[in-house]
Amino acid sequence: QVQLVESGGGLVQAGGSLRLSCAASGRTFSSYAMGWFRQAPGKEREFVAAVSESGDNTYYADSVKGRFTISRDNAKNTVYLQMNSLKPEDTAVYYCAADMGLHGSSWYVNGDYWGQGTQVTVSS
Repeated sequence: QVQLVESGGGLVQAGGSLRLSCAASGRTFSSYAMGWFRQAPGKEREFVAAVSESGDNTYYADSVKGRFTISRDNAKNTVYLQMNSLKPEDTAVYYCAADMGLHGSSWYVNGDYWGQGTQVTVSS
C-alpha cells in the first residue's frame, strides 16, 4: 500500500512558478513509476508528467513540455513537479499518482494510488 500527500498548490499570476510535492508512505516507493495528473472544472482528468522508478526517464504531456519538470528523490519518498511559465489554462486540481504504466501512448495508474489533490489557480 502507498499513501500519497500532495502540497504546494496555490494562486499564482500567469508567467509565475509553483513547485508541487508529493510525499509517499511505504517501502515500495522506489519500485513505482510516479506521476502527476490534473483535472480542470468540467473536464476529464488528464496526464501531465511521469518519472521512471530510478528517475532517469521523464515523460510529459505536450501541453506542459518545456515548462514543467518532474523529478523524484527516492531517499525522501517524494516526487516533485516544478511548474514554470504558468498559464491560466494550467488551472486545475493536480493529483499525484503511484505505480503508473504506459499502454501505447496512454498512461494509467495501477490500483488506486492517488493523492487527495492540490488546487493550482493561475490568474491572467
